[in-house]
Amino acid sequence: MSILVGVDPAHRSASALHLGAMLARSADTELIVAAVVPPAWPSTAGGADAEWRGYTRDNADGALDHAAAVLGDSPAAEYLLHEAPSARRGLVELAQRHDATMIVVGSGTGAEPGRIALGSESDALLHASPVPVALAPRGYRTGEDARVDRVTAAYRGTGASTGLVLGAARVAGAVGAELRVASFAVVPPDSGTSGAGLDAELPIADAWAADIERHAADVVRQVAELSDAPAVSGVAVGMGATWEAAIAGIGWEPGEVLVVGSSTLGAIARVFLGSHAAKIVRHSPVPVVVVPHRKD
Repeated sequence: MSILVGVDPAHRSASALHLGAMLARSADTELIVAAVVPPAWPSTAGGADAEWRGYTRDNADGALDHAAAVLGDSPAAEYLLHEAPSARRGLVELAQRHDATMIVVGSGTGAEPGRIALGSESDALLHASPVPVALAPRGYRTGEDARVDRVTAAYRGTGASTGLVLGAARVAGAVGAELRVASFAVVPPDSGTSGAGLDAELPIADAWAADIERHAADVVRQVAELSDAPAVSGVAVGMGATWEAAIAGIGWEPGEVLVVGSSTLGAIARVFLGSHAAKIVRHSPVPVVVVPHRKD
């Protein structure tokens, strides 16, 4: 078992490295850091092939050297340079080859500090990965001995999200972290019809929150029946005028990760973000682990 961190040879960032190290340290598992480079061109390309190959490999070697300097000796890591037509394909190949339980990548360069944005490669990876994908916010940093303290599972009150909570509970138990169940709703101040506005929306939102808390309490009872069940810190319901306000309203800890499930409309055993999950990812102030949907 291992955790695989993908580094971008063109943009040296420490965010994914810090997250990967914290996850590997918490799970007491092997850490693999990989840079993916394109394969050599056909020999008919002549000298241009060798020049381009040397350039891409130099960049990749530099990115791996940078990663080793960031990580130091805690935890110990293996550094790999892998050829593949795309970063997506290369990381999936390596994950399968090394029995990785998770792939960790950084945010796209368009993200605000402390937030996550999907770049073209990370978005493609989400659609292809058979294992969970962890996304580090831009500028994410941890201490040298940091471990996961709390796992928050995004819950929507559905059967699929019940399975996600139970899966997140097993992860929390394995790394010695607390589990929290959380749901989010946006109630715009100018919402509603016929001029009813917020006065009409708030009772509906309050009823929804009560339903979520009732259903989540049942899921928490199922968590308690698991072997090595984690401590449950509670059920949180975040409501606000925007997604940012709703998600920020429940409070977050430095050693926390948020687990979200992919859409049931996506391919079986692949990650596919629905609109709800995509909004949560974009506004999360902590790293997000996106788990593939599986149909039993």
